[in-house]
Amino acid sequence: MFTTILIVIGILIGLFLIVMCYDCNRFVTVCYEIKSKKIAKECTFVLISDLHNKSFGQQNEKLLSKIDELAPDAILAAGDIMTACKGEQYHVAVRLMEQLGAKYPVYCGMGNHEHRMALNPKQYGNIYENYVESLYKAGIEPLINENVDMPSVNINICGLQLDRCYYRKFHIYPMPKNYLRDTIGVPNKDKFQILIAHNPDYFEEYAGWGADLVVSGHVHGGLMRLPVIGGVVSPKWTLFPKYDGGRFEKDGCVMILSRGLGMHTLPLRIFNPGELVVIHLMPA
Repeated sequence: MFTTILIVIGILIGLFLIVMCYDCNRFVTVCYEIKSKKIAKECTFVLISDLHNKSFGQQNEKLLSKIDELAPDAILAAGDIMTACKGEQYHVAVRLMEQLGAKYPVYCGMGNHEHRMALNPKQYGNIYENYVESLYKAGIEPLINENVDMPSVNINICGLQLDRCYYRKFHIYPMPKNYLRDTIGVPNKDKFQILIAHNPDYFEEYAGWGADLVVSGHVHGGLMRLPVIGGVVSPKWTLFPKYDGGRFEKDGCVMILSRGLGMHTLPLRIFNPGELVVIHLMPA
């Protein structure tokens, strides 16, 4: 009996390892459709998030090929395209952004990893500075608490960079009532407002601020996903996060939360492949 149990456990561990290896090296495409009276005409965005220097094929040829196949009007980048790690190479992230910038308008928000490197040049050197310089050379202006208009479709895009305290481990740090307005101003209610906000934990605050669409990442789908339960653990080391991936709605605001593409620290993806997100916006 004991031997049988050990064999079963060994088989299960083996299956988990096979699934993990498979899911860590593939991505799926997920599509969402959103309608609004504010949208002037149909447009399509591809959302990428949490690449963490991952490459699907040589120089991300598989990822780029799929994006070209989808033929979006623009790209939304929701942060953590790089990984904050001393000595980490960033050429994979830079090359991907350069290739995207050569073909599409790219609206780039920053995640906690980019922000950490920006705040700690003594630890990370000039990686962040070089990355941002590369984005500008590629025709991509990072949206760091800034807005940009897409007048042809009546859309405004804002990139929010949260302070580091909002990424603390083990609990959700409370956000002051006027924090978003003091940080990124007041949205124009006549325009369809997209908010690139890397951390999804503050979805209620984003909705209260006035976003029509929030695009987020950060949680990596919960690393491992279980039927019914969903994601298992968040980057805050909390179990079964409320926002782990997918579509969420509150008071007319929609959040599309990408499960991300890459990994860091714990290089795990179990029943949770990388995710390339397509968002179709249509007039109501």
